[in-house]
Amino acid sequence: MRKTLLAVVLALVALLAPAAASAVAHTPILFVHGWSESESLWSTMIRNFEREGWRREELNNWRYNTRQSNVTTASEVKTKVEEILRRTGATRIDLITHSMGGLNTRYYIKNLGGTEKVEKWVSLGGPNHGTTIANLCGETSCVEMRIGSEFLTRLNEGDETPGTVSYATWWSSCDEFINPHESVLLSGATNNEAGCVTHVGLTTNERVFAGVREFVR
Repeated sequence: MRKTLLAVVLALVALLAPAAASAVAHTPILFVHGWSESESLWSTMIRNFEREGWRREELNNWRYNTRQSNVTTASEVKTKVEEILRRTGATRIDLITHSMGGLNTRYYIKNLGGTEKVEKWVSLGGPNHGTTIANLCGETSCVEMRIGSEFLTRLNEGDETPGTVSYATWWSSCDEFINPHESVLLSGATNNEAGCVTHVGLTTNERVFAGVREFVR
């Protein structure tokens, strides 16, 4: 009887093991949009990842209140990451961000334990050192994006790319919202020039996607 029961258990383990392994074929990705944007920003890139073999459950889109402080959003990012990891069984996640999404996710990585949860981090047109455009609006998140803001000073002090996370940025010489364009670059990251691409176009450009795909593969 015991031998029969053991055989059944071993058979179940063998049956379930491949399914568990296949559930994490790729590191899950969380896409984080920027100021005054929504999750629809990522439609093209998500379709491109699906075309390349990523499963829909590995591609996580999300919307948040872009007027609130990036510190508040960082806490929400943490909650979202932990939910995805529990659901997928993965131990780490990749973050692909656009514009201001790079700031709240960097805060999460640096200050809220993200160095232990994030494998790859991507910034497309992120105002990592501020942008003069942020002077035109007074919302909390905009103030934080201003050059020399207290938020950015603290975010960038010390190591700009902490932990064992792999960091990459893409910046454009034609970005109409990030001024100066070099604000995107981070010390310790792989910084990529996208050429003449618009700010939003960084999320749909085929050349940029190819680079991002190879980085997170």
